[in-house]
Amino acid sequence: MTIAIMQPYFLPYLGYFQLIKAVDKFVIYDDVNFINRGWINRNNLLVGGQAHLFTVPLKEASQNKLIREIELAEGDAWRKKLLKTIQQAYQKAPNYSTVFPILEEIVHFNAQSIAELAVYALQKINFHLGISTEIISSSTYYQNSSLKAQERILDICRQEGAQTYINPIGGMELYNKSTFDEQKIQLYFIKSTLTPYPQFKNAFVPWLSIVDVLMFNERAAIHQLLTAYELI
Repeated sequence: MTIAIMQPYFLPYLGYFQLIKAVDKFVIYDDVNFINRGWINRNNLLVGGQAHLFTVPLKEASQNKLIREIELAEGDAWRKKLLKTIQQAYQKAPNYSTVFPILEEIVHFNAQSIAELAVYALQKINFHLGISTEIISSSTYYQNSSLKAQERILDICRQEGAQTYINPIGGMELYNKSTFDEQKIQLYFIKSTLTPYPQFKNAFVPWLSIVDVLMFNERAAIHQLLTAYELI
């Protein structure tokens, strides 16, 4: 059993999906504190040849609340605005007619929280791409919120009977391989690479939302992109 544990991100970049595809079970870390100005409720689209940040508005978001407690802002104005931005940015992209209806379903999903919306989006895109990794939420299982940082990750690995844990490379300073080895768990860090792909006639802008990857690449090409990483 190979697992990964990540906070829920809405329409994240390709590297997030590389991590999902690399494991057997992907744990959504939704019962940890929300991070303001992080990537939970925002990402970048390609607008006018440049990265353009979109943000899903939230209701009373605070770093004193758990992610699963953060509700979406009321009303549909932000949904209409986001879909209009995607439509204007990508309506001439080669896969627009296939991808835009999926994004409409995602954006109009009747979620109450940003975590719920993010997980639904991940599941819809995984289904579209044929990624079969099981996704579960940490708040639903484990009962170990009293543990912190590395000890909680290790406990989740133990409860799952995981032999391997994969973390984004940004966590290299947070986790100790020898500590995982003592628990008979292999620790790896995923180092993503990205082969440039055509984005209209613009200079390539890397690491945008998965929306950009979906709009410009057929599924077979995306599967190649999803395996373009190194485990270290």
